[in-house]
Amino acid sequence: AYLGPPEVNISSCLYCINVTIKLPTSHLRKNGKLQSLIDIYEELDYDITLKTLDGEHKTPRERTTAEIFSTVIEELYPSRNYCVSVMVTASLNKHSIPSAWKCVTADSVAQKDYHTAVIASAVCLSLLLVGALKCLHVGGYILQKHSLPRTLV
Repeated sequence: AYLGPPEVNISSCLYCINVTIKLPTSHLRKNGKLQSLIDIYEELDYDITLKTLDGEHKTPRERTTAEIFSTVIEELYPSRNYCVSVMVTASLNKHSIPSAWKCVTADSVAQKDYHTAVIASAVCLSLLLVGALKCLHVGGYILQKHSLPRTLV
């Protein structure tokens, strides 16, 4: 019997990607209850293949005893696209189907700072504009309610 494919979700973080893995379901039942792979094997090995422009890189094999777990792949280049595929194996079963590739772009500080700066600038500019219009209104230059006295004209 083949293991897999696991369910994989990825999200970007600063110079890294967060990989959430859900183990594949088994079809074995014990006393009418569906068994998880952890029930059957107790622990499973998984390895992650990271695909970049330079090629594919495998992370060292890790062990898990959880149905759903997360891991972070760090020290990545910012603003680059990375794709991830996960394969799960058991000590007694080396036959497995890898997950489909999932891709994401690693975040960079510059992007986040840029978005924050743009929003902050827009808010400041709006406040300055409102303040300037209020001053003009109070000074009587715009939206006058009363016409000026004859002597001032």
